[in-house]
Amino acid sequence: MTVVGSSIDTRVDAAVDSWLRWLPTWSPGTHRGRARLCRRCTGSPMISAAGIDVDVPHQVLHALVSRLQRIIDRDVDEFTANELPALHAELTGEDLWNSGGYDPAAGLDPEFEGLDPDPEPEESEQPYLFTLSGLAEETRPEATLPRPPLSPEEKRRIRREIELADAHADSVGREVCFAVMSHRARITTAIERFVEPQIRAMLDDLSRHLEPPV
Repeated sequence: MTVVGSSIDTRVDAAVDSWLRWLPTWSPGTHRGRARLCRRCTGSPMISAAGIDVDVPHQVLHALVSRLQRIIDRDVDEFTANELPALHAELTGEDLWNSGGYDPAAGLDPEFEGLDPDPEPEESEQPYLFTLSGLAEETRPEATLPRPPLSPEEKRRIRREIELADAHADSVGREVCFAVMSHRARITTAIERFVEPQIRAMLDDLSRHLEPPV
C-alpha cells in the first residue's frame, strides 16, 4: 500500500467534517427522490460503519458515501500510477482516446456525484426535448483511428494488475470503514439535529392532510 493508516484517518476526518458542514443545508424539498436503487449506496459497508439507520433519506447517505468513496478512488488512482504501469497506461490511453465532448458529471459536488444527471421520465408528461446524457453522447467525438490491439501478454498483465487494484481498493475500503466508525457519535448526533426534525415535520404535515374532515 502507498498510503499509511494515519493518512486515511486524516482524509476521513476531512470528509466527515465536510459532510457535517453540508448537512445543515439539506432539506426534503431541495433534492428530488428517485425510484431507482443507487448502486453507490445500496449495501455500502460505509453506511453501516457510520452507524446510520436505513431510514435516513438517500441524499443524506449519498452525500457522505460519495465523500468517503472519493478517498478510496484517489488512493487507488495513486497506487495504480505508482505500482501498476500496464493498467495505468491502459487507463490513460482510454481517457485520451475518449476525451472531448460534454460530460454532465464533471465537477459535481459529492452529494450529486454518481447520480443520474437526468430526472426520471414520467408517463404522464411529454417526452423531454433533450437529456444531459443524450447531449453528452451527441457531442462525443468520433475516433478517427481504431485503438491498437493488445497482445496476449499485455492482456494477461493488465488482468493481473486489475486484480491487484481491486485488492488494494478492498483494503483501503476496510481502512475507511474502520476510520469512519470513530465518527459515529458525531454523525448520528448531526442526523438527529438536522434531519429527523424535518422528517417528523413532513410526516406530521402529511398526517394532517390525510385526516378525514369532521
